[in-house]
Amino acid sequence: MPGGYAGKYLDIDLSKNKIKEITFEDKILQQYFGGRGLATKILWDRLGKKWREIDPLGPENLFLALTGPMTGIYPGGRIMCSGKSPLSNGTVGSTASTEFAVELRMAGYDGVIVSGKSDEPVYILVTDEGGEILPAKNIWGKIGEETIITLNKEVGAILSKKKPNIGLWKEPGSIYIGPAGENMVRTAAVMTKLCHACGYGGYGAVMGSKNLKSIVAKGRGMIPKVDAPESVKLLWKEVHKGLINRGSFRRQGTGYGGYATGANSSSEPVRNWQEEWHDEKQFGGPYFETRFWVKKKWADFNCTVNCMKVSCIKSGKWKGDITDLPDYELQAYCGTNLGIFDPADNIHISTVIDNLGHSGINGPNSMAFAAELYQRGILKESDFGFKPIWGDAEAMDKLAWLIAKREKIGDVLAEGTYRAAIKISEIKNIDFEELVKYAVTVKGIEVGAHGTRSGLDYTKDISYAASVQGGDHTSTVSDGFTDMSGAPFSDSAVFCNFCGSSVSIQFDFAKAVTGFPISLEGWRKETGPRIVTLQRILLLLGGPDIIWEPLKDDDNPPRFYEPLPSGPKKGMKTDKQVVESRMQTYFQTLGWDNKGIPTRDTLKKLDLSDAETLMKKLRE
Repeated sequence: MPGGYAGKYLDIDLSKNKIKEITFEDKILQQYFGGRGLATKILWDRLGKKWREIDPLGPENLFLALTGPMTGIYPGGRIMCSGKSPLSNGTVGSTASTEFAVELRMAGYDGVIVSGKSDEPVYILVTDEGGEILPAKNIWGKIGEETIITLNKEVGAILSKKKPNIGLWKEPGSIYIGPAGENMVRTAAVMTKLCHACGYGGYGAVMGSKNLKSIVAKGRGMIPKVDAPESVKLLWKEVHKGLINRGSFRRQGTGYGGYATGANSSSEPVRNWQEEWHDEKQFGGPYFETRFWVKKKWADFNCTVNCMKVSCIKSGKWKGDITDLPDYELQAYCGTNLGIFDPADNIHISTVIDNLGHSGINGPNSMAFAAELYQRGILKESDFGFKPIWGDAEAMDKLAWLIAKREKIGDVLAEGTYRAAIKISEIKNIDFEELVKYAVTVKGIEVGAHGTRSGLDYTKDISYAASVQGGDHTSTVSDGFTDMSGAPFSDSAVFCNFCGSSVSIQFDFAKAVTGFPISLEGWRKETGPRIVTLQRILLLLGGPDIIWEPLKDDDNPPRFYEPLPSGPKKGMKTDKQVVESRMQTYFQTLGWDNKGIPTRDTLKKLDLSDAETLMKKLRE
């Protein structure tokens, strides 16, 4: 067994109420590593031949919660959730920082694979003794805060009864869904630690479709052994030495971005991306810090950066709301993109989004889409039952609940922004091409809070258009087309990007942990492209309701081609001709044809020849 792996995975069929342990060959682990890479391989092997017919919200789909060989060893442990995405009909590797991943590995498992659908709400408990399927009727319908409290008490009692001589059990790690996931809102997140989330991909809806409320883990073993312990110790110290010196980020996290990204970079969503610049100084980090921060350091396991903060509103109409700072993405999407520039209102909407189990990016993207349609007279007050006016936190609170409960227009918006545009065009008898220009998505997935028009953010012209994960801002395509060592690596390893050290040290670390002959060059030339190419294959297959058209759908949201209307970068826009040219270069670099379909030679080189028959049909 390679270093860094517990070696076992729980394979759970909820329809048959069966649990078994499985393993993977060393070759598979070396080729796909873990997390995002391994999830894509599992999905291909089990569902690939019939992928187009698989309903993402049907019992045949898989829900995967996987770690990687570096989880809990390298700083910043995370869990990776995946499956066939109900948004893109492809697959996304979505990660979140959580002790659940570490507890899972200490229980002796590298991941959990769930298929089927339970007749009743359930949760899965994983301990050193294996997995159990337990009833969850008492927590079905509960918001995030209530779910965590109930699970911690219930699981603590179960563990104490099983092993009374242990003493006081520390709370377990868990991932769970809120009402949005239960009601299969396609943008629903897999939540953890109250306000951490695997947000992209809609995997909260996949859990909901299986009547799976939560997976809880508590282990008493050790983190898996590494191949070269002394080397890992030295590298661990070197990595932490670098991270401890990231003073500004450690003190502030991304929570100072709510002002700076708009004012300085002109790349922050404002009122559904109608603008990307603002100069609302009260939305800067100091106003959050001095008024609401109650804990400046809220670190995850083995994390030196501890960039997360905790905000609490102690008085006024939002008294009792607790969330993170919020971080930049939720400052933008639960703030400026809804026309909200008051820190307390932003914290409140973020709290509501977290408790309902919405993705903090995808859910508010749909909310802002609806607010703009109301602004333009396409949707009416009667569609909502109230007026969704920009900046009105009470109205946006109501809208978040409408979507989570699938009531009134919320039932349409619960399909995600892109599918909502399709349905509203039918309901209102409006041409879809006219309506979709207000939908800021890529291949069905709402984009992160980083625009491309100003050219000042890290997101550039093809960053989203070329990504196999659509609008996912954590997995954009960089300027260096061949650099597959970013998200495909950290999402497979599995650790936090914010704990990134030099790339060479990360790969030295990976080699010392696993013993694999892994290298930066090898990952960029073979392993990374293998993972991304397999994700591309599944994205191209798509279905059953939407099949993406190569080239046509390998593009930015229409809004990114509109000139910026305000700010120092007024008039700037993304150049469509540059996008088209650079997309061709990107395809060529990966060995795909001019439509972005992997060639026969590329499939053979990457050991993906079993996909040739399906890809040949797409090339014809």
